[in-house]
Amino acid sequence: MAGGGGGGGGPAPQPKQEELQPHPVRDQLPNISYCITSPPPWPEAILMGFQHYLVMLGTTVLIPSTLVPQMGGGNQEKAKMIQTLQFVAGLNTYLQTMFGTRLPAVIGGSYTYVPTTISIILAGRYSEIADPGEKFEKIMRGTQGALIVASTLQIILGFSGLWRNVARFLSPLAAVPLVALSGFGLYELGFPVLAKCIEIGLPQIILLLVFSQYIPHLVKGEGRVYDRFAVIFSVVIVWIYAHLLTVGGAYKNTGLKTQISCRTDRAGIIGAAPWIRVPYPFQWGAPTFDAGESFAMMAASFVALVESTGAFLAVSRYASATPLPPSVLSRGVGWQGVGILFSGVFGTGNGSSVSVENAGLLALTRVGSRRVVQISAGFMIFFSILGKFGAVFASIPAPIIAALYCVFFAYVGSAGLSLLQFCNLNSFRTKFIMGFSIFMGLSIPQYFNEYTDVNGYGPVHTGARWFNDMINVPFSSGAFVAGVLAMFLDVSLDKKDSTTRKDRGMHWWDRFRSYKTDTRSEEFYRLPLNLNKFFPSV
Repeated sequence: MAGGGGGGGGPAPQPKQEELQPHPVRDQLPNISYCITSPPPWPEAILMGFQHYLVMLGTTVLIPSTLVPQMGGGNQEKAKMIQTLQFVAGLNTYLQTMFGTRLPAVIGGSYTYVPTTISIILAGRYSEIADPGEKFEKIMRGTQGALIVASTLQIILGFSGLWRNVARFLSPLAAVPLVALSGFGLYELGFPVLAKCIEIGLPQIILLLVFSQYIPHLVKGEGRVYDRFAVIFSVVIVWIYAHLLTVGGAYKNTGLKTQISCRTDRAGIIGAAPWIRVPYPFQWGAPTFDAGESFAMMAASFVALVESTGAFLAVSRYASATPLPPSVLSRGVGWQGVGILFSGVFGTGNGSSVSVENAGLLALTRVGSRRVVQISAGFMIFFSILGKFGAVFASIPAPIIAALYCVFFAYVGSAGLSLLQFCNLNSFRTKFIMGFSIFMGLSIPQYFNEYTDVNGYGPVHTGARWFNDMINVPFSSGAFVAGVLAMFLDVSLDKKDSTTRKDRGMHWWDRFRSYKTDTRSEEFYRLPLNLNKFFPSV
């Protein structure tokens, strides 16, 4: 026997051989309650669909709130624009889940298009219009024209299969920075917005963590009620608390910025929204076209395409589906282009892309069901028509939504990091490509955004505003910079030997590079109504 005397501390027992094995690699994420093809019971599915609707409202309200005052519109125009964005988002989400990638991805408004829209607002031809209503409509029609032209980029890249050919070069290693910064790169929309009203933002994030993480940890049981409906529980409690602060006069003597962020009655859209109104094509008038603005919007559309590719990969992970075959991704991109066309035709003032926050909600609830997201599309269309009811939910203060973003964007970022399981982390090539891409994906947009905040214009500042946007917008997106850089380095530094291929993780994704090489692709991504016969995936 080793170890004598009174010490009593003999050598630690040797670990068993199986304990020393690394965690197994999973091409499908385990521990998901309902995967893409397995819907929860109807009552649960409806509630979770409503939860997805609540989450997508943040972007839907924030974008018009930023753009409409600059366009010369008032609360009435803002309410109409929010309704139109909701309606088109519902339409696009349903089409994407039915005929696109078939993933449970919400297709909503995107901040990527905002700088280009602001450039259209500042165009010289609108500066002399005195009537605010006329100015709003003319700017909206100019934005519509740019979006209609920009939609052709994704439609052609997607439906022609060109994006499929690009996606086949994407390895797990190159996907890590792309997906990670699709979430982490949006950090400016998290705590900085939450802190604009810390007394409601902080309770919201604390309650969300309590309901989603701590109560399920303490309460052992079969039902996953608290974490599955954590958003509804926490938002309702904090919204009531914020309303009590508002009616109690807590913000009577505060500044305008604080009142806009904290009060529950400052949005102005409940009074302005009509009871019933159906958005219809060309509701603002016939679109107008400008070549420069169309090129600038195309650049924004391409950035949104790269960001959406990262978000689609995160959604496939959290839906417990297999990695997305390039042909299915390309099909989804084509339908996203159709979504941007609808945005231009109906006049949302903003393009479409995959909602990153809703991808994070899939992770929080562990429900990746397609039916749940299709139900949420129904809620979007329903509440866009019943304007007053939709406006009530749209008046949730922005810091409450930002608190949700802190968790959802973190989940999407971690989906990117989880792809490292396919790569060799002991390879210096892997370390360089991953580290350099992520660092530059944070650093370059920081420079561009900081420069714009200080000077009022981007680092590229020529007489042609549209050309400035074509350079400034892509380099202001973390996911775009990191994803493009990682893919370029990964392809150009490829030694074409089996070791490098394994380091990149390509051997894990080989069987998903073609639609037919893995039978599970058929289960998750097959088109309905036997449409695969007419539109086969390769």
